[in-house]
Amino acid sequence: MLKLFNTLTGRQDVFEPIEPRKVRMYVCGVTVYDYCHIGHARSALVFDVLRRYLEYSRYAVTFVKNFTDVDDKIIKRAHEQGVSCDAVTAKYIQAYHEDMNRLGIRGATEEPKATEHIADIIRLTEQLVKKGLAYAVDGDVYFEVSKYSEYGRLSKRRLEDLQAGARVDVDERKRYPMDFALWKSSKPGEPAWKSPWGPGRPGWHIECSAMSIRHLGETFDIHGGGMDLIFPHHENEIAQSCGASGKEFARYWVHNGFVQINKEKMSKSLGNFFTIREIFEKSDWSEEVTGEILRYFLLSTHYHGPLDFSDQALKEAKSALNGFYDLFGRLAESGGNAKADRELDHAVGRCQAAFTAAMDDDLNTPLAIASLQGLRSDVNKLLGAGLSSEGRQTARQAFRSLGLVFGLFQLDRWDFNVRIEIPPASVVVTSFAPTVTVGPAVTDVQIEAKLAERIEAKKRKDFARADTIRSELASLGITVEDKPDGTSRWKR
Repeated sequence: MLKLFNTLTGRQDVFEPIEPRKVRMYVCGVTVYDYCHIGHARSALVFDVLRRYLEYSRYAVTFVKNFTDVDDKIIKRAHEQGVSCDAVTAKYIQAYHEDMNRLGIRGATEEPKATEHIADIIRLTEQLVKKGLAYAVDGDVYFEVSKYSEYGRLSKRRLEDLQAGARVDVDERKRYPMDFALWKSSKPGEPAWKSPWGPGRPGWHIECSAMSIRHLGETFDIHGGGMDLIFPHHENEIAQSCGASGKEFARYWVHNGFVQINKEKMSKSLGNFFTIREIFEKSDWSEEVTGEILRYFLLSTHYHGPLDFSDQALKEAKSALNGFYDLFGRLAESGGNAKADRELDHAVGRCQAAFTAAMDDDLNTPLAIASLQGLRSDVNKLLGAGLSSEGRQTARQAFRSLGLVFGLFQLDRWDFNVRIEIPPASVVVTSFAPTVTVGPAVTDVQIEAKLAERIEAKKRKDFARADTIRSELASLGITVEDKPDGTSRWKR
């Protein structure tokens, strides 16, 4: 029985969806004015895994993750670059998808943009004004927090204490300093839309309420994001959404912890701020980083706590994955006798039970990984005692099935630089090796020469050429498997 730490209640709550076996989940996405950083990677992976585990547990999941594509930061970046806001957002939405693909993050069911929901935003704002929860001043519209009696219930703060220490816009037109903008009147050179209050654009908080209600309804199951969003963003979402509908907004609020760099808070001013693509492409990392290594590392710490990002941590993740993939290579070899097959069934059963218990305990991914490490140790021992071909296939399938929840162990290769299509968790994988078409004969020397060329292409970051070489070899009946140390092995 899955339990999740619910920020709203301050405890682990048994997860019970509104509709049996169906889950509606909304996660706050990125503001598209720059490249995604390692903190974005962690949040994306946490909710990717939550979604995968729900699907593994036989829930049908509708997952919505938005793009904020109108914002002060976007306008500023457009002015700095002398381009339109649309050009800025298009560039960074594309970059987001590229980064997520390299991480193996599955796309959401819906990925709405704020600018595509202006009518919904205006309609929601009008509801709040009509109910007396919001007021207009010179083309701006503000939510009046004192009119919502439960304001502060998510962040556990009292309204009278919120002004101290809170960063708010100084505006004497507000009735109370903590009142927040639902609609902003336009300034020269800014994008604007027609509204009952004059031309303007939406405030940040109202966007997510309008988009989540549009795609998931007035009440849905899970709302997620980083801990930095608890206040004021998610607090304001609750106030305006519940104020407008008179209903509960989201039942479970799930938040992931922060990322530290070598035990220091990640900050551009400290020079320890890394984008996702910098982690993949920095030439001074002592170890090559792949999407699978990064996923394994990020899942080795519980999502709710702080995560310390370091070169040493990446080395440890790589070493652990090498252990798994070395075992998978041995499992791919021809089997022997079936002496240990029965013991394998018991080992797989123990691992599955331990894995499920860990994940049901508020997505305890470190403990779930430990169960997989235990199975790896068991299978290594059983290989020495003797496993049949069927037993080896059973073992490999166990790793694939459970690893699918984490986006690990699906392919016998390490190349996460291209989009890897991973089947939904409800799909049982029965075929372990790709089907290849045997073409004209090719010598070992020719294969090695092609692999050397491919390695050089990857060093130049020419991944398109590297993929072309892989395809050429595949057409000749040669399967290439990449390892995290940058080397490759092949077989006919």
